[in-house]
Amino acid sequence: MIKKVLIANRGEIACRIARTCRKLGLEVATVHSSAERFARHVREIGESVEIGGAAPAESYLRIDAIVAAAHRVGADAVHPGYGFLSENADFVRALDAAGLTFIGPRAETMERIGGKASAKIEAQRAGVPVIPGSPGGMKDPAEVLRLVRSMPLPVLLKAVAGGGGRGMAVVETLDGLEGRIESAMREAETAFGNGELIVERYLPRVRHIEVQVAGDGQGQAIHLFERECTLQRRHQKVIEEAPSAGLPEPLRQAILADAVKLAASVEYRGLGTVEFVVAGDEYFFLEVNPRLQVEHPVTEEVTGLDLVALQLQIADSGALPLTQDEVRCTGHAFEARLCAEDPAAGFLPATGRLQLVDFSRAGVRIESGVESGDEISPYYDSMIAKLIAHGPDRDAARRALLAGLRASTVIGLPTNLQFLQELLEWPQTRDASFHTRLIDERYAPGAAAASAAAPGSAVPIEHLAAAALYWHGQWRAQTPELGCWTLGGLTGWRLNTGAIAPAPQPALVLKQGASEWPVRFSGVTAQGSYRLRIGDEEIEATQRQIGAGRYLLLCKEHALELTICGASDQIELASALGTAVFSATSYLGGAASDAAASGQLLAPMMGKVVAVKAQTGDAVVTGQTVVVLESMKMELHVTAPFNGNVSSLRCQVGDMVERHQMLAEVSPV
Repeated sequence: MIKKVLIANRGEIACRIARTCRKLGLEVATVHSSAERFARHVREIGESVEIGGAAPAESYLRIDAIVAAAHRVGADAVHPGYGFLSENADFVRALDAAGLTFIGPRAETMERIGGKASAKIEAQRAGVPVIPGSPGGMKDPAEVLRLVRSMPLPVLLKAVAGGGGRGMAVVETLDGLEGRIESAMREAETAFGNGELIVERYLPRVRHIEVQVAGDGQGQAIHLFERECTLQRRHQKVIEEAPSAGLPEPLRQAILADAVKLAASVEYRGLGTVEFVVAGDEYFFLEVNPRLQVEHPVTEEVTGLDLVALQLQIADSGALPLTQDEVRCTGHAFEARLCAEDPAAGFLPATGRLQLVDFSRAGVRIESGVESGDEISPYYDSMIAKLIAHGPDRDAARRALLAGLRASTVIGLPTNLQFLQELLEWPQTRDASFHTRLIDERYAPGAAAASAAAPGSAVPIEHLAAAALYWHGQWRAQTPELGCWTLGGLTGWRLNTGAIAPAPQPALVLKQGASEWPVRFSGVTAQGSYRLRIGDEEIEATQRQIGAGRYLLLCKEHALELTICGASDQIELASALGTAVFSATSYLGGAASDAAASGQLLAPMMGKVVAVKAQTGDAVVTGQTVVVLESMKMELHVTAPFNGNVSSLRCQVGDMVERHQMLAEVSPV
């Protein structure tokens, strides 16, 4: 009987597994890297073993260290969560040899269906339809190159050991093919320790359906219905739901039956997911994820089951605790992945410290691994939280999730919070007419530019007033010698009992993107309200601090609670009207120059240099890759802005670089 579980993972999934373990009366411990000594999962679980350095290969991927940690804390079972070693057969064998129970399938089963190539073979044996392509994985880049050139385009390159959309690349043209294959293999090796690729026919406008299965390891298997995972970008899921909307019932039943058939044929033990793509009235097997999925909460919400508890029960007893007839699907559920990333910059991940994370008013289920003050590092994924909503029908669940997102506050880093709200309102989301490339197509560089609203066009006057008053409070706190009688010394006026006139010049300029608003403080009323002119609009406003980072603004007969953080030069705020980030510049202090040095290649994010594709003196052309960065398991190519020569190189492979750090310089020819 299992008594104590070591959670060999981090972040929100570690916290979520621990919660169920304790509910079942099990003791629990976890592990951490040197970069996460004070991470939320360490704090929340309360017992943790440091297993190595910040990089996953130095910690969370170290089998020996995790086995030793399990023995050290007295655990008799290990839960892998998802990612890292959750699909590693060698890890399972090491646990077996150490007398530890693995919460998941057997090593032999994992080898049969855990890799994309071997899983495809098993699906074919079971009579499940598969996508045409390579019969197995390939290690030789030249072999991959030859096969791609022989197939009709587009084709898909997939890491054999990949998961979560990692290690995948669509090939639509033969241009630069060798480099793309090299990059895909390198990404796969970095993320999963295996650079092997498979090649498949690419189906561009499909839906992504996955079936949650459970098996006893003796040939008995059931399904827990399906999930719709079509809304994704760069092959990574963004919003998931259960059940699938608009799937014809005969097709749904065929997919569910094939998923169960495959699980039974390999004598699957524990929980797993069988994934399919649907094109019209056809469906094809995609892969098996022999582990718990990130999106498992939507299945929990519609079935009423605790999937982690189900995993533990199967591992402990070797039997399924329920039959297919006992599984019910009630209502509808949605999940959104809130991430530290910038949609306006191609969804580049953001790293740094989260000043404020607040879901207190969200009204939906929250699964998170961070809190206010925690750091998003470049070593792991960028997810801040998962928000999950359940409703009696699809639209009710969608609206509940939308309300939960609107009531959430994250300040300190760019996030996809606003994007998620917009995505839930897209017509294709409302009527489930989406496909897997919808987001990528709408956010392609040309499309994004064409559809973007004018900068600052929808900025509420309340947000501008709140930012201005916050700036004034920060400025006064930094210059207490001026006392309470002057409003910044830069405005040209003093408080008095006579007639109040507008300041002759702005106290500051608020900027957001290409838009800017000069702000003049024109006086204080007898009731203590500030008179301001923001741009061409004159208002009266009062702002009171009501808690840590929380303020109540009274403006134009409108009371609005805001969360505000930042310094006097950059202000971030959130309210029921949305979120905003302003730069604030003292009018007489001089605005920062916007001119960037021509030819300087700066790091767009914090990360590790994994490749340098040019040397000092080399000729380069516009768009040619000079440096390749890796952050959060994603590669980013830093390219030449024009034709020229590399005049200096400021980095080398293996360097950790900060955001905006100079990597190289290109001089025009």
